This record gives sequence, structure tokens and C-alpha cells, in this order.
Amino acid sequence: MASSKSSLAIFLCLILAVLRNVVLEAEARAFFVFGDSLVDNGNNNYLATTARADAYPYGIDYPTHRATGRFSNGFNIPDLISQAIGEESTLPYLSPYLTGERLLVGANFASAGVGILNDTGVQFNNIIRIGLQMQYFQQYQERVSDIIGPEQTQALVTQSLTLITLGGNDFVNNYYLVPFSARSRQFALPDYVVYLISEYRKVLARLYELGLRRVLVTGTGPLGCVPAELAQRGRNGNCAPELQRAAALFNPQLQAMINSLNSEIGSNVFIGANIQQTNIDFISDPGRYGFVTSKIACCGQGPFNGIGLCTPLSNLCPNRDIYAFWDAFHPSEKANRLIVRNILSGTTDYMSPMNLSTIMALDAATNSRIPHRPSAHPTELKTSRRLKIEVKVLCPPALSRSHTSEAPTEPQTSGAAKYEELGCGQGSCMDEDFT
Repeated sequence: MASSKSSLAIFLCLILAVLRNVVLEAEARAFFVFGDSLVDNGNNNYLATTARADAYPYGIDYPTHRATGRFSNGFNIPDLISQAIGEESTLPYLSPYLTGERLLVGANFASAGVGILNDTGVQFNNIIRIGLQMQYFQQYQERVSDIIGPEQTQALVTQSLTLITLGGNDFVNNYYLVPFSARSRQFALPDYVVYLISEYRKVLARLYELGLRRVLVTGTGPLGCVPAELAQRGRNGNCAPELQRAAALFNPQLQAMINSLNSEIGSNVFIGANIQQTNIDFISDPGRYGFVTSKIACCGQGPFNGIGLCTPLSNLCPNRDIYAFWDAFHPSEKANRLIVRNILSGTTDYMSPMNLSTIMALDAATNSRIPHRPSAHPTELKTSRRLKIEVKVLCPPALSRSHTSEAPTEPQTSGAAKYEELGCGQGSCMDEDFT
């Protein structure tokens, strides 16, 4: 029996391997983004908040060389994923330019400063908390339905790709924000992590109820190793141990929750992206990835350039490509490329249960794609864009190639009923931290 299963696994892997160098043509899919500053591409520009990246030198390496609201010197993670799936970058949902056909590309609902909990990031005042982000997504569907009709809208949403990034702020800008914070007095760290995971599960279940069926869920990075924490809590340039412990507790429990949720649904709806491991790779051995430092931010002030955000008066490095961190908290564009490279084609050390290239190949092979975008319903639209996908197969772990020491190359730029079953009936998933 074991031999039979092994033979079947080998056969399936070989079938996929035949497709490895085949270029598949498929209809470009909509892309939705939820989360915090790691994936916000400008929503906070439209809000009266201090959590903003709308001034030089943010955006210095973006094609326009202007600040866009991204907490990056250039492209962020959603931009690079959009490029990989053959789409233009999604616009912020609050952008006045997100109208007409641009709505069919998708939308970015993320807002810098938010967390899983509603009391995270209170110091930033007016930000789009995750519950409101999902309300905006419902509103988005209504707007799209007015353009292409409810049936096509449902298909667009069901067969879209989604990215959600939450969790880091719940530690940095909540539990550890000040000594003896309210949450640290309420919970010991292990209990707080369990609470966060239970609340995050409600968020993911809600996304499922809203129709999303391919959702990339990132964990946190190594929270204690960012320049801000090296400056404030680290000793002798070493990562801050308490925040490292928080990440070490949170990320495995997040993946276990994802596995449990997928098992209950009966499908791999949620895909775990272990961005902590990618960060550890280039933080522990920056030279291997072309960085001169993984401790000092390119832009900032104070020790490790880790105090405050990047401003026109900050220290600014001349070559952003040799710095792993752009500012006190956020990776540089080059580091983002390494993260997305592993999202696209990383082994199970980085993506579970499969990477994005495998998802795209499987979806194309099973014709699980959105219908062709209409050319005239009710207004004339442009010819639908098409996408070429290079299949990079993720074989079963026992059959995949061993992890090599070679540095990864950069990617090219170019059910309500089921919700009830998950224990989240109308309103039952919304506690005081999720309303």
C-alpha cells in the first residue's frame, strides 16, 4: 500500500513536472488585498492619520519617483504579486480613480497601523480597521455588480486571488506598545497569541463567507529583528528576544489554524506564507542576498536608523538595493522581491500547502478561472488582458528537491452555509474586538 501511494505521488509529480516549462495562457484574475502597512498602497493618504507614507523619500525608486502611500522605497508585496499574475497594481479602495473597468482588476483595502484587534494602533486615530476593510469589500461587490451584473461579480470574486497580512501591529503597536499595556496586563504572552489566533480565524472565516476562495495569509516577520526593535529593545545589535518569542509563538499557531480551517471547509482555500523564514534568511546572511546590512535601515535616524519613520530630514542611503530594510519597520523593495519570489515558487518551508505558481497552474488546468470580462455590459470595456504563467511545480515534500544554499533569484517585474458550519453565524463571530 505504501509503495502504491508512493508510486501515485511520483506519477502526479511527474505529470506536473511535464508542465514545468510549459507556458499556460489564462484569463487574468482579480486581486484583493487586506491588512496593514506591509501591503497598504495608499489608502491612508485619504485619511486624517499619522500612519502615512505620502512624502519624500518614500517612493524614491517607484516608477514615478514620488511617494504613493506605500511604506517602501518602491514596489511593495502586492505590487510584485500583481506583476506575477499579469495585472496592473490594484488601486487603494479610497482612491477616486477606482471606477469603471479598474474595479475589475481588484482593490486594495489595507491600511497602515491596523491589526487583528480593534484596539491595535489606536495611537494612529483614523485608520481602516479590518472589520471596516471587509465592509468596504462588500461595498466593492455592489459597485462591480452595477457594472457587470451579480452573476459575473460572483464569478470574479470566487475565482480571484486575495492577500491578507495582519498580526505584527498586534504586538508592536498593542501588547508591547508601552510597558504594562492593557493587553499585557490582561494576557500572558502565550494566552494573548491564542486569543489573536482565535480572532484571526473569525476574520478568515468572514472572508470565506464573502466569497473568496484563494487567500494567501502571511505570518509576521521576525518582529524583534527590525531596526526599530534593535534600536529600542535589542542589545548589542541582537534581535529583541521578547518580540522574537512572540513571532515564534504566533506563526506556527497561525499555520495550524489555517490547516484546521481548510480541513473544515474541505478545500485549500487559505495558503500560509511563511515570510518570517524569508526574512530570517536574509537577516542572518545578508551578503548571500546582495545586502551589506540587515540591521541598519536605509532611511531613518538614531541607532540603526530605527527611530521614527523616514522623513525628508532623515539619513538616506544612496543605494537602496544593498539594504534589507527601507525604514525602521519595512523591507526594501529588493527584500520584498525575495519575499514574493518565495511566495511564487518557494518550497513547503515557505508556502503551505503549495506556492502561488502551483495554485495558478492547478487553477488553469482545471479551468477554474473567471469568465472572460465582458466587452459591453453595460458600458464598453477594453479587451480583456491575458496572462502567461510559467509553471513552477511544488512536488510533495518527500519528492521535492532538497533545499539548496543558493540564494534565490529575484522574480521578473514585468457560502454562508459553510460559514455557519464553521461556527460563525450572522454576528456570532464579532466580539468586542471585531465590530
